[in-house]
Amino acid sequence: MQMNAILWPEGYVPGLTDNFASNEVIVAGLCAADVWPLLSTPSCWPTYYRNAAHVRFYGGKGPALEDGARFYFETFGFPVEARCNEYVPPADGRPGRVAWHGWAGEEGGDTRLDVHHAWLVEDLDGGRVRVLTQETQRGKPARDLRAAHPNPMINGHQDWLDGLVDAALKAKVK
Repeated sequence: MQMNAILWPEGYVPGLTDNFASNEVIVAGLCAADVWPLLSTPSCWPTYYRNAAHVRFYGGKGPALEDGARFYFETFGFPVEARCNEYVPPADGRPGRVAWHGWAGEEGGDTRLDVHHAWLVEDLDGGRVRVLTQETQRGKPARDLRAAHPNPMINGHQDWLDGLVDAALKAKVK
């Protein structure tokens, strides 16, 4: 069985940026439809991921992500402005894909951080779901994060995945 991969925009291909994080879970007893609403609705994030806060949308958008939607949230101590640049809900035989370009700090300055954070949610055989999240980053803060041990991006995104799965399992039991 071949699994799907993240689609990368120009300038954010892993290995060609200042930092890259990749996390994945495969869980039995869930499907993409169980996970998708919790992931695609940013106001849900703080309910299962302690590193997400103060989510809001601009321009009357929300509460769910959609192509082009501008939103804001705080994570890893950064206030992140973001624009959703990929939004494809899961369907029979097709994985769900959601991604955004996020930024913090003054453009051109040492505090500037630009990221592409992408998620893929796909059903696998045997009643399993695969959730993959990957993020590439550019800027001095990205280089600092890459040098940190333990890696805060890997650990933080794993917390996000674990919380997402736990929340989906709890919602399914209700």
